Amino acid sequence: MTSAAIRIGVQVQPQHADYAQIRRAVARAEDAGVDIVFNWDHFFPLSGEPDGKHFECWTMLGAWAESTDHVEIGALVTCNSYRNPELLADMARTVDHISDGRLVLGIGAGWFERDYDEYGYSFGTPGTRLAGLAEALPRIRSRWSTINPAPTRDIPILIGGGGERKTLRYTAEHATIWHGFGDLDTFTRKSAILDEHCAAVGRAPQEIERSVAVNSAPEAVGDALVAAGASLFTVGVSGPDYDYGLLKDWVAWRDERKG
Repeated sequence: MTSAAIRIGVQVQPQHADYAQIRRAVARAEDAGVDIVFNWDHFFPLSGEPDGKHFECWTMLGAWAESTDHVEIGALVTCNSYRNPELLADMARTVDHISDGRLVLGIGAGWFERDYDEYGYSFGTPGTRLAGLAEALPRIRSRWSTINPAPTRDIPILIGGGGERKTLRYTAEHATIWHGFGDLDTFTRKSAILDEHCAAVGRAPQEIERSVAVNSAPEAVGDALVAAGASLFTVGVSGPDYDYGLLKDWVAWRDERKG
């Protein structure tokens, strides 16, 4: 389906580590040749000790914008519920400038109830959270069109999630990148549904890069996922050690395909 260049990402999960360890992990990722470094937008660890060390997403992205040179950076993904859309647009525009145009705005509807409860946000229902995302996306773009100075580029929007009726529709309408989860069959089915939504809104499916989380060796799943349309492959790593063994395998696989 796609002739897009293969790209490799890493999600440096900001949990169970001191910030100095996180900063070193990001530097190692850039040195290893990844294309994009993500964090995530939560307030507590998602695995391991639930009250373990954890750091905030967007403050960190501002620091990464200064401490890196060429990798793209972003959240996988920002929770729409935690910030007013106009504020988030301004934050993204600012990090875009700090990084000289390397920010990707990853965004989703939110799901981790503890974040909401302990930080005073209304958890609502999946429907209300999705409705909030649908309202926020055009507001973010509208703010970018009026803010001074403008973003350095048309900031790519990555939407994460696989909801077939709403999330994939919003992706067709607003996103540059879709990030999916699940096995090959799940990715293939949902990618086809995204194509249908693109047709419904008058958009070429090839305009949306297909991204997938991977936790297996590239020789086991890489070629099949490429055949299904994936071109951005992201490995998640957790603190404190940030083991890059699998990530380096994916980088080498990408480079072999280039050759």
